[in-house]
Amino acid sequence: MATVVESKKACAVNPLKMSQPLGASLAFLGLDSCMPVMHGAQGCTSFGLVLLVRHFKEAIPLQTTAMNEVTTILGGYENIEAALLNIRKRAAPRLIAICSTGLTETKGDDVVGFLNLARQRHPELADTEIIYVSTPDYVGAFEDGFKHAVKGIVQSLVRPLPPVREQVTLLPGSHLSPGDIDELREIIEAFGLTPVVLPDISGSLDGHIPPDWRGTTLGGTSLDQIRAAGASSWTIGVGEQTREGAEALREISGAPVEVFERLTGIEANDRFLMRLSQHSGRPVPAKYRRQRSQLLDAMLDGHFYTGGMTVAIGSEPDLLLAVGALLHEMGAELRCCVSTTQSASHALLPAQTVLLGDLEDLEQGARECDLIVTHAHGRQAAERLGKPLLRMGFPVFDRVGNAHRVQVGYRGTMNLIFEIANLMIERIPHHHANDWPLTPEARRAAMAPRGSAASTPFTNPLAAASA
Repeated sequence: MATVVESKKACAVNPLKMSQPLGASLAFLGLDSCMPVMHGAQGCTSFGLVLLVRHFKEAIPLQTTAMNEVTTILGGYENIEAALLNIRKRAAPRLIAICSTGLTETKGDDVVGFLNLARQRHPELADTEIIYVSTPDYVGAFEDGFKHAVKGIVQSLVRPLPPVREQVTLLPGSHLSPGDIDELREIIEAFGLTPVVLPDISGSLDGHIPPDWRGTTLGGTSLDQIRAAGASSWTIGVGEQTREGAEALREISGAPVEVFERLTGIEANDRFLMRLSQHSGRPVPAKYRRQRSQLLDAMLDGHFYTGGMTVAIGSEPDLLLAVGALLHEMGAELRCCVSTTQSASHALLPAQTVLLGDLEDLEQGARECDLIVTHAHGRQAAERLGKPLLRMGFPVFDRVGNAHRVQVGYRGTMNLIFEIANLMIERIPHHHANDWPLTPEARRAAMAPRGSAASTPFTNPLAAASA
């Protein structure tokens, strides 16, 4: 169990964390035909939009209420009203999802009241679902915003329905990629179950080329699927950040809830597959038994390069636990752990302390470590220290294929072990010819002209006599 320590610095140097509105926007991007909106200044949305575009390498639909100095002081109702009407007219989304920013939270805008008034004044908005989530960016972090958005989606749109035994709801954390969600969906379906994924960024941010263009999200969890989550017989959460959303869903549907703290590693996946087997009444498919055997072999192969090494990790809490616990199982020591926000996940981390700090703290703690694990903003620190960098989390803007990276399940865990081991193999020093200098006698013999006495091959006298 790790002890959580908060940084007492006056300011963040090279921040590690992303903001709550950005995390909420990622959750909204997993809903089909949705338009995420940040209620704040244009700059708030622009910075978040840049990070999303660079990470996923996709066009991202994200709008703003474009608050300025005057509207911030007088109130943002007119900006929200104009945004709702313009978005409905131009993009025609089925859902408009609004999250707040530090600017409007500091002002104290009554956004719920604004939305009620806008619906009264504009009946044409009746065919569009509108949800609002409070996500001030001066507290919390990326994971908190995602957590609040999932809970808000459940409370606003899910309704109780007669239970369907074969249907389960999967709540993925913000640390899971579209590829991770596809892997989990495939595993659940292998047991004859039908998953409702909420939110499902594997449908909207998986890097596909759509047949048509529209101004909203292209794929994800549809409104009908969200409402159908009320009929699920079981709710599966991945990461502690999904617990509040899962509990909210249980209050509505009455279905049991189980939150898996991680699905990276062999024990966690063993437990996951056994629970799926118990719920479905089916045995674990042979292909996953085979994958488990392959993972065991991968752990055996990889531990020669990870055993005994020291690691510095900086990430959101659930990702910190997933990667850190796996490295610990592979024989590594978690010497420096830096996170962004408070979480129950920290209590499960096999490390002495977790510092809620920034990338400067990570750089200082990584000086004596063998590996640094963090997002792309840590690349300069890794270069200064001359350490290998495993890019994990959000954003990773200097690599392609983030949407298809898989780190869950037996297969994803195996891929991650290979990636880490290969990074360490590259750091192994190799000997060269000059590492073993010749003696002066040997050098003279090697440089003597051919045919001279110095270059005459040595003959064993005993061998000559016997011949």
